[in-house]
Amino acid sequence: MASPESAVNGPTMTAGAASKSLRNAFGGVIAFIILVLIGVLAFSIRLFSVIKYESVIHEFDPYFNYRVTQFLSKNGIYDFWNWFDDRTWYPLGRVIGGTVYPGLTLTAGTIWKVVNSLNIPLSVETVCVFTAPIFSAFASWAAYLLTKEVKGPGAGLTAAALLAMVPSYISRSVAGSYDNEAVAIFALVFTFYLYIKTLNTGSLFYATLNALAYFYMVCSWGGYTFIINLIPMHVLLCIVTGRYSSRLYIAYAPLVVLGTLLASLVPVVGFNAVLTSEHFASFLVFIIIHVVALAYYIKGILSPKMFKVAVTLVVSVGLAVCCAVIAILIAVVASSPTKGWSGRSLTLLDPTYASKYIPIIASVSEHQPPTWPSYFMDINVLAFLVPAGIIACFMPLTDSSSFVILYIVTSVYFSGVMVRLMLVLAPAACILSGIALSEAFNVLTRSIKFQLPGIAGNPSIASEENGSSTVVAPNDIPKTEEAAKEKPAKKNRKKEKENVEKKPTPSKTEKRLLVLPLEASVIAVLLLVLLGAFYVVHCVWAAAEAYSAPSIVLTSHSNDGGLHVFDDFREAYSWLSHNTDVDDKVASWWDYGYQTTAMANRTVLVDNNTWNNTHIATVGTAMSSPEKQAWEIFHSLDVKYVLVVFGGVVGYPSDDINKFLWMVRIGGGVFPHIKEPDYLRDGQYRIDAQATPTMLNCLMYKLSYFRFVETDGKGFDRVRRTEIGKKHFKLTHFEEVFTTHHWMVRIYKLKPQRNRIRGKTKKSKSSRSVSSKRDVRGKRNPWH
Repeated sequence: MASPESAVNGPTMTAGAASKSLRNAFGGVIAFIILVLIGVLAFSIRLFSVIKYESVIHEFDPYFNYRVTQFLSKNGIYDFWNWFDDRTWYPLGRVIGGTVYPGLTLTAGTIWKVVNSLNIPLSVETVCVFTAPIFSAFASWAAYLLTKEVKGPGAGLTAAALLAMVPSYISRSVAGSYDNEAVAIFALVFTFYLYIKTLNTGSLFYATLNALAYFYMVCSWGGYTFIINLIPMHVLLCIVTGRYSSRLYIAYAPLVVLGTLLASLVPVVGFNAVLTSEHFASFLVFIIIHVVALAYYIKGILSPKMFKVAVTLVVSVGLAVCCAVIAILIAVVASSPTKGWSGRSLTLLDPTYASKYIPIIASVSEHQPPTWPSYFMDINVLAFLVPAGIIACFMPLTDSSSFVILYIVTSVYFSGVMVRLMLVLAPAACILSGIALSEAFNVLTRSIKFQLPGIAGNPSIASEENGSSTVVAPNDIPKTEEAAKEKPAKKNRKKEKENVEKKPTPSKTEKRLLVLPLEASVIAVLLLVLLGAFYVVHCVWAAAEAYSAPSIVLTSHSNDGGLHVFDDFREAYSWLSHNTDVDDKVASWWDYGYQTTAMANRTVLVDNNTWNNTHIATVGTAMSSPEKQAWEIFHSLDVKYVLVVFGGVVGYPSDDINKFLWMVRIGGGVFPHIKEPDYLRDGQYRIDAQATPTMLNCLMYKLSYFRFVETDGKGFDRVRRTEIGKKHFKLTHFEEVFTTHHWMVRIYKLKPQRNRIRGKTKKSKSSRSVSSKRDVRGKRNPWH
């Protein structure tokens, strides 16, 4: 027979549980709808480039990725792995399958095959254009999952919405930006989510998925080294702070073993996964965690006295093994001139390294340190919310929240070294800002809710907010039930008294937590909403104006509001494609190599891969040399055309004259006869009448400013804002064959070598002296 207590509390508890489950189900549906809308937002905000211009590939590297994807979809994956590209780095060539991160191209190729198998006739170019917006939605959902594991679904939804719009991520994932980062940021965030999920659950299933996600990241981007160093740092932090657990071991050990094995399967990584210094931290922490795990295991099976002896033995053996491993690593590292680190990694550890030793890395604009305004431009108000998010992660500090703190600290440092790594900072900033906003809204709305009339005095609502069931007061019980209630044993009476005494406790706790006045809470909520509105407006503006214009098609606005379109790049590549032979070689600075190969289908000497510094230095030396010596260099390399980008007419600042000093530095780093001071006047770079004779007579100056005086009669350079120093000159070894409409791209052809008189002739003294001078000059030229 049911007790009177169950008769009273049973229906109430059932109704409370039902309402709670209904509320959770309804909240889950709402969260799913919001996530779908966030995905739509992340996709649609990146379509401004397609709407304003057309469906076109952006920048330089995406054209190479597009060309590789075309080859993959046409010839299959086997030919892709064995593809030797003879149209790049002439005469060296390039093994594509072993020198690229294949994740992006394999992903887009798979999407293209699936779509076409469903009878949806999309071209490879269309799939490449929209791959980045699709994966930006996936990255937003991954940010939701990661933040949910740290601070709950509310913070997860906020972080996902922030990441969907953050300008730093938009800059690398707009429609047409078909670069490795398009899929790598999703892989990065998803790998971190699976690591945190494994850390919270201790599931070997999630640990295996984590290793597979890490493998996808390795396939996608060279930034995978950030993962394989950040996670060991967090594991070591947990061990040092006494937070070791079996869950930590399960989260880390399979990742190192299985992840390293899978990473070595990627041809571009190969044995670097176990031989380079970027991976050594993971192996050292792997040894440390096994020593700690063994110590904890021994502690569980031995007495305290025996445990001390065993720990001494284990620690001694562990230290000996660590010392032996470190000695082996030092021996391996010492054999490398860079101590086993890549040039970019050394630049991250020492920001001055590239400028001192590797000018080719320092010449890339993405490798320059960012300015303070770029932080506000790329993450906007998130820069002010991140500190609040860090504070929220300390209340309370868990394994997952400590990982997020470590993530933001390291990403802030790396973003301060290279502006390109602002992309790594963006997800961390969104996660921390989402946590901060969620916690702030939680406190403020709770303060408002429990101070509104009719809510503060309702104990049932207060108890429901704390997850407790409603308890009926004794005065509300009918008399028949009161009579039946006298019969139960003393146990039931004690339980009833405990329930009645515990009932007012939640409401008192809630009232004790309310520290903000109602007016202050309302104003704070409105200010947070206004802050979010400013963020949305800035993100939409950045997506529409700052980051949607493709570098291949340029625009400008006139004073009367008219729009001018500069399509000179495609005009020049089209001319090369239709007016030159298929086997002709085109020389240009390495920035334009990918586009020339992909759009003009012509062989180039160097491109954006920049794997051979000597070959790039050869091109830089030719551009820095006088016309005749430059002709000899290019002729020895079988070059027939030289392409130069010039912005002096229309004011395009990213032209070759502005990049010329990097050509001098890179060339001088290999060939000592090229000296940077020879091109500077009193330490200043000038192209006017005060420029040095070496500068005025070099090939780059002549190819850029040939016939420039005919444009306005003065030879006024709109980029440098000065009149050029040498206006009237002729070319003796090069001839102009094509200049685009706005003079942005100029193409020159090497003149053929003059005929030589064959047969023996009697040489005079004067001719012998001239020939001896030529011999001396020839000895100075390193290409003879």
